[in-house]
Amino acid sequence: MKRIALTLAAVAGVALVAGPSVAGERLTGDQKLAKLLEGRVAGAPQNCINTRVNSDSQVIDKTAVVYGRGRTIWVNVPANARDLDSDDALLIRQTGAQLCRQDIVTTFDSSGGFYTGNVFLGDFVPYTRAD
Repeated sequence: MKRIALTLAAVAGVALVAGPSVAGERLTGDQKLAKLLEGRVAGAPQNCINTRVNSDSQVIDKTAVVYGRGRTIWVNVPANARDLDSDDALLIRQTGAQLCRQDIVTTFDSSGGFYTGNVFLGDFVPYTRAD
């Protein structure tokens, strides 16, 4: 009986130690974006970006879509950002080399390929690494 009590106490202790660290690692979309923007300075918002140079994109849960990489990245907070999911893939129907404010982007689940919605793009804010 004493052995069972000690085992239960040990398991409970491990659960208490492991619980907060696992929960602490789960960042909100706003926190992920803030971490991504550390050391960067915001520039003036733009209506459009050139997608030939900024072809890389990253969806941040319920927050934003980030385009580009390297020195300057562009952050777009869609009108309905709450519909964004980091598991989504983006389908962009564009006729030229620019992606602009108010363009509609269709989202699909990246693993299942099924339609998850549309997002309506806002302004593109450049964030450049501070020197």
